[in-house]
Amino acid sequence: MIERIVIIDRADPVSFYGVNNANMQLIRNLFPKLRIAARGSVIKVIGDDHDTADFEKKIKELEEYCARYNKLDEEVILDVVKGEKPRELRSDDVIIYGINGKPIQARTPNQRKMVEEVMHNDLTFALGPAGTGKTYVAIALAVRALKNRKVRKIILSRPAVEAGEKLGFLPGDMKDKIDPYLQPLYDALEDMIPTIKLKEYMETKVIQIAPLAFMRGRTLNDAVIVLDEAQNTTTHQIKMFLTRMGMNAKMIVTGDVTQIDLPRTVNSGLVQALRILRDVPGIGRVEFGKKDIVRHQLVQRIVEAYQAYDDARKEAEAAEATPADSPSDRPE
Repeated sequence: MIERIVIIDRADPVSFYGVNNANMQLIRNLFPKLRIAARGSVIKVIGDDHDTADFEKKIKELEEYCARYNKLDEEVILDVVKGEKPRELRSDDVIIYGINGKPIQARTPNQRKMVEEVMHNDLTFALGPAGTGKTYVAIALAVRALKNRKVRKIILSRPAVEAGEKLGFLPGDMKDKIDPYLQPLYDALEDMIPTIKLKEYMETKVIQIAPLAFMRGRTLNDAVIVLDEAQNTTTHQIKMFLTRMGMNAKMIVTGDVTQIDLPRTVNSGLVQALRILRDVPGIGRVEFGKKDIVRHQLVQRIVEAYQAYDDARKEAEAAEATPADSPSDRPE
């Protein structure tokens, strides 16, 4: 009789063990010759060398499946223990599988283009109106790279600029004050990573969420770094951010140049960066449009209405600034 220790470090233990440990109970029934004890991410098994080795192999196969799909059910367990290959879930345009195996996929041509650009470039700009999925796809790509062990950490950042509201009076420490700015990033992560695993990643700093100001002085290696709402960076901030890139790192910068919340006297760093870096090789660029909006259908109509209003206002301002019959325009 020997004892083996099997560590479940890739899959979420809650998803792996099942509701009320139903999956673990099934596994015990399928290996009646073994004494099995599971606690947290550690499974201890006692039995013959051959049987315990087979058990470890099957557990690792189940962990691989659970890590990939974020779910594990009775059918898969039976298939793996019998030595059969479990059924593959559909994977067309799927980036990762979120909570309970929900497929998170590229839903529009430009989202698919964004996936391709990030694969082939170390820096990618994703630009477009609200609701086109820029941030969501960026975070999904970061989570995929982490799950596939292509990087060791994910760093998500946003400039702390209020959209017409002042949050500085809120009570609490620094984290309490900046969390409202970063909530959209938390929302996306909670769709993709089980709660306990996400908490573990946050506590061990595998996933870091911080305002842009906290990036200064860092060199970011072995990471996917996402800068959201980049239209609200200043020219100095975005230069500082882009120069943080280290070895084996990818950066994804998202923004909407029509929703700049900076004071009128401050230039958007994103607009300047797009102009300066336009011809630099190794930089991808994806421009989303109204047809890429994947929120409620009203969002597309709202964006179109505001765009029409802004276009009309600009035309009116241009007409007022240029008199129709100024001396310089008259024929000789």
